[in-house]
Amino acid sequence: MLRIEIAAEPIISLLGLSMTNTLLMSGVSTVFLGSLAILVFRNPVLIPSGIQNAFEMLMDMILGMMEGVFGTRERAEKFFPLVATIFFFILTSNWLGILPGIGSVGLYEATSEGEKFVPLFRSAASDINFTLALGIITVFAVNVFGVAAIGAVKHFSKFFSFRNPID
Repeated sequence: MLRIEIAAEPIISLLGLSMTNTLLMSGVSTVFLGSLAILVFRNPVLIPSGIQNAFEMLMDMILGMMEGVFGTRERAEKFFPLVATIFFFILTSNWLGILPGIGSVGLYEATSEGEKFVPLFRSAASDINFTLALGIITVFAVNVFGVAAIGAVKHFSKFFSFRNPID
């Protein structure tokens, strides 16, 4: 019988803290992105070639798209680290989630209802906590950047208007 689990299943418990299968895949995604960054920036050169060239082209393309949204290159560069980090983390997590064996390799666990299949690896984006954490980080960062850009009073006055009920 096929059963779909919404909650992430714990696979390892150490010192009262449990690691879920989706947290493990988030870690794999983070290690992959970190290793890629080390590989690209280990020996940077002024005139890039190979993987550094491909990486710089990709970054320039994303920065160009952001420039169209933000209006100026300066503003796009200010928000680029946050936007690119979230983008690449979600992209890598989703791509790792479609690899063979993700969700299909696991162990059977005995429960009161019978045996239950617990996959060792599950896509990080299949856990609601992944979406919730990224959403909280983004909302917090948007408000911090908004206050830094135009000031606290002007930023928060966009949310609360006591001048006119229609505004």
